Amino acid sequence: MRREMQSPVTLRVNGRKMETEIRPGDRLLRVLRGLGFFSVKYGCDSGDCGSCTILVDGEPILACLYPAVRAARAEITTVEALGHTDALHPLQRSFLERGAVQCGYCTPAMLLVAQALLGRQGTVDSEAARTALAGVLCRCTGYVKPVEAIVAQSKVAVEQTAVPAPALSRRGG
Repeated sequence: MRREMQSPVTLRVNGRKMETEIRPGDRLLRVLRGLGFFSVKYGCDSGDCGSCTILVDGEPILACLYPAVRAARAEITTVEALGHTDALHPLQRSFLERGAVQCGYCTPAMLLVAQALLGRQGTVDSEAARTALAGVLCRCTGYVKPVEAIVAQSKVAVEQTAVPAPALSRRGG
């Protein structure tokens, strides 16, 4: 019986360098879950459901289809990078406040897709949010509440980054 050779690789996941070994043909999904990133879900394993969505260099990709070897030169982001129970990311809070989290299986993928969308566009409308979420299969929410959460967070983010107009000075003159 012939064993496949494993090769050492350094991945950059959520800002941390991680050493692991991969075999030829390994997909990033298996590697990340092997490293303990269980938010990256096994779904269809064929690129149809989107539950394995992560960000690679800021763009959503399907980890079940992405060759692990390609990730060696990339920045990989999983939902663990957004926040945690003691300090939720504003997008996570928006999802919770609007009831956009039900069974939770698709939630990590939805959050990452939303993060990428907001990072690219800032303010988004419901159409843009729906389009972004189209690649993530959700059987619980009907997408209404996740779309509302994304749109609401985009408005909050813009309000927080808006620069107030300078006050006019009243000098006699």
